[in-house]
Amino acid sequence: MNLKIPIFALIGMLFTTSMTWAADNKINSVRIWPSPDNTRIVLDLDDVPQYSYFPLKNPERLVIDIADTTGKFNFDGVQNDSDLLKKIRYSTAKNKQSIRLVLELNKNIKPNIFSLRPTAPYGNRLVIDLGDKDTGVASKSSPKSVVRYQDDEQSELPVIIAIDAGHGGEDPGSIGYAGSYEKNVTLAIGKALAELIDNEPGMKAIMVRDGDYYVGYGKRTDIARQHRANLFVSIHADAFTTPQPSGASVWVLSMRRADTELGRWLEKSEKHSELLGGAAEIIQSSRSDEVGLPQTIIGLTRDSSMTTSYEVSEGVIQELRKVTKLHKKRPQAASLAVLTSPDIPSILVETGFISNPKEEKNLNWSAHRQKLAKALHKAISDHFKHNPPHGTLLAKLKQNSRTHRVRSGESLSLLAQRYNVSVKNIKVANNLNTDVVRIGQVLTIPRS
Repeated sequence: MNLKIPIFALIGMLFTTSMTWAADNKINSVRIWPSPDNTRIVLDLDDVPQYSYFPLKNPERLVIDIADTTGKFNFDGVQNDSDLLKKIRYSTAKNKQSIRLVLELNKNIKPNIFSLRPTAPYGNRLVIDLGDKDTGVASKSSPKSVVRYQDDEQSELPVIIAIDAGHGGEDPGSIGYAGSYEKNVTLAIGKALAELIDNEPGMKAIMVRDGDYYVGYGKRTDIARQHRANLFVSIHADAFTTPQPSGASVWVLSMRRADTELGRWLEKSEKHSELLGGAAEIIQSSRSDEVGLPQTIIGLTRDSSMTTSYEVSEGVIQELRKVTKLHKKRPQAASLAVLTSPDIPSILVETGFISNPKEEKNLNWSAHRQKLAKALHKAISDHFKHNPPHGTLLAKLKQNSRTHRVRSGESLSLLAQRYNVSVKNIKVANNLNTDVVRIGQVLTIPRS
């Protein structure tokens, strides 16, 4: 069959096909995830984005060109709580087959832009990380370097517990059969644990993230180190490809991973002060024939932190078994990404399997999350009451203490007056959350 097509129709078909091929990508949605130190912007697209970008000054802007993409998305409806980002808008594109985005900024920023392949529940993405150049974390968020173990009888430092709620922001973690996100479960448990710790005199909680935003794995332990944490607790919810597995478990840093991380630390001399909290000055002033001193000091720090990690994890397991089923009855050692610190005692707690329908329901139940938080709190509190770090209030109370058996008619206020100590210090020494005492109860009485 001889099919004749008019030349103008053929040109039109080729032009239409070319345009369809050239601009077949589009923006479907936008999410903005602000955190205390940066902001992550995520564009959801139909296809893998081809992009380029450059900054502009006076005023501060970031211009992003995305090739083969149509521009019909309305940015005005996107929720924006970022202190760095003022707005997102379109501008004149380089050509008709591309779009140009302009991010109007409130400050001078350091951008990091990359694309991500589809990963449930998301498709193709373009990620724009905005870091604040003016107030970098290293310069203002980090406390000044101090010696971790001070010989100061008057110091009453709190025991610092860094609580890491796993995942966050663009990273939902594991997703349950009912659609629950691990990141929400871990944050809820983490906040409940932090409240319990903060309500106990002599202890203080630091939340690695206190909102729905992502913190990089390396940054999580950095935050704990900056606050001189005595323990790093990472909270997660496990998952498997089938719904049968269930139960909680506790993980610690493996010796192999610890040795690897120790080697990395020793290769970076500028990290010594962060790792040792002041001991780097001793290392730097040492004679050349004492080259083994850094390895010895950091090795001892590693061994001590790993011992503490295991002891705390055993206590956590004993408390968790009272409120939930256990998947592993002993602490497990693994090379997990978030367990990387050879200097900070660290544990990772899998609070249950979110892939198990029954446990997913429990993990979304506030009463069950509170039970888990109380179990973690008791194990952590008991450990540091019996093994208080030197220079802390708990260490002072343990050193200067005696016992008293409560008799009829006695109260905390009466005992505090008799022994010339505060009610607060008696409660701290005995892990009391109430002013009520029982006849026959044996109390530890700290010395004034």
